[in-house]
Formats: sequence, structure tokens, C-alpha cells
Amino acid sequence: MAVPRLYKRYKEEIVPELSKIMKYKNPMQAPRLEKIVINVGMGEAIADIKVLETAASELAQITGQKAVITRAKKSISNFKIRKGAAIGCKVTLRRARMYEFLDRLINVALPSLKDFRGVSAKAFDQSGNYSMGLTEQTIFPEIEFDKVALVHGIDITIVTKAKSTDEAYHLLRLFGMPFKSQ
Repeated sequence: MAVPRLYKRYKEEIVPELSKIMKYKNPMQAPRLEKIVINVGMGEAIADIKVLETAASELAQITGQKAVITRAKKSISNFKIRKGAAIGCKVTLRRARMYEFLDRLINVALPSLKDFRGVSAKAFDQSGNYSMGLTEQTIFPEIEFDKVALVHGIDITIVTKAKSTDEAYHLLRLFGMPFKSQ
């Protein structure tokens, strides 16, 4: 299998640049991506399970990996959810697929958004993980717009080995993540 171009760029360009910015003595101190978790919550799945199956197949098309159906951990009467009911799907990407997905997200999907001005630089948690939400799955070129039955949102969490939000910000910025200018 070919080495993803984003991984190659990480090894050759990003690690030396991060070492310069953060003043690391050893290149192994530089933060790296651990995994990317893509999640789709489908409240409509309670009434019609076919909606969830469609969302899972679209998620598999986007990521190149089969989606796992997620179930409710407890019952919530206000939302008519029973414990164990199928309410969403998710995919956890690692290694080559993770870099391929991030490459497509940064260079193809995000620029295709209408009136796109960048993603928020404030969506980091204290562990250096970045979370973002997309309002529709149709921005990915793998999805045929004519065959979409229901437009739904996608949550994307990029988990890094960074020790601080500053390290994680510089890592994603060097990968090419289009952050808004403050």
C-alpha cells in the first residue's frame, strides 16, 4: 500500500517545523495524530431504522471503512429513547485511512462549503483534541447528491498526542487545516 501524501509530508516537513516552533530536542517529542472519529447521530432512527442504515452506508463511502451502529446507553423518556436503541453510527480511522481522510477533508470537502471562511481555532479540548461539526454529508465527493434521502450532520474529532492546545493547533495548522484568523 502506498504511503499517504499527508503522512509523508508530516515526516518530512511538519516534524522539523514543529521542532523549530516548539523547540523540541528530539523529533519524537513532536505531537502526532492518533485517530479520527467520525460520528453521526440520527434521532430519526427511532422511528425508521432504514434512515440509520443509509447513514451508515454513506459514512462507509466517505471513510472507506464500515460504520459501527451506536446504541443508547440509557433510556430518555423526553426523547422517546429506550436503552439499547440504535441511535447513530461512527467510524474510527487510524494509520493510512486517517491521513487519507484528513487530506480529503482539508483539501476537498471544507473548501467546497458555501461561504467558507475557515474553522474555529477554539474547538480544542485541554488534551489537544480538535472537534468540529459539519451540517451536511454531501460536501464529500464520494456522496452522490441525487441519491441522498436525508441530509444529516457529521461530527469529526481529531485525536492527537499533543500535550497542550498550542501544540495541537500548530500541528493541525501545519497539516493545512484552514483556521479562521482571529
